Amino acid sequence: MDVSEAIEKRYSVRGYKDKPVEDEKLDLVLKAAQLAPTGVNSQAFKVYVIDTKKHREELLAVYPQEWLVEAPYVLAVVSRANHAWTRPWDAKNINEIDATIVMDHMILQATELGLGTCYIAAFLERPLIKLLNLDAEYHPVLITPLGYPDAKPRETGRKPIIELVERI
Repeated sequence: MDVSEAIEKRYSVRGYKDKPVEDEKLDLVLKAAQLAPTGVNSQAFKVYVIDTKKHREELLAVYPQEWLVEAPYVLAVVSRANHAWTRPWDAKNINEIDATIVMDHMILQATELGLGTCYIAAFLERPLIKLLNLDAEYHPVLITPLGYPDAKPRETGRKPIIELVERI
């Protein structure tokens, strides 16, 4: 599968098989995170691999949807803002941009490997901070389940490209 195919095949999976993810596949997903570009290569992030069987109740406190814990893992990307690049001309810190790129790399790699994921930003931050035992330096940005899909894609219309792109 090439990148274009992975982009086209990726969808938000909201149902997972009771099937473990092989260590080799998990390692490839995590390698994609390591290779993701970040501002001035700061790599001011961490990825937490959370075992859903061990942390079911805590994860449901973070995001109360049963399909989240059907997958064998939940991946959490957290940023370390004070170690991320900040634009000097306007003081914009790009830690959340970097973390999103990291998640996107993992999700596309997972898609290529036949694994399902779902971007989740609408989670409760406090229970996740507690679960991960994060100090004030780290900030959770995104989570995703990671497992074998057991749900079909929903129909999600896309705006025509003419509405999304301006050529000047």
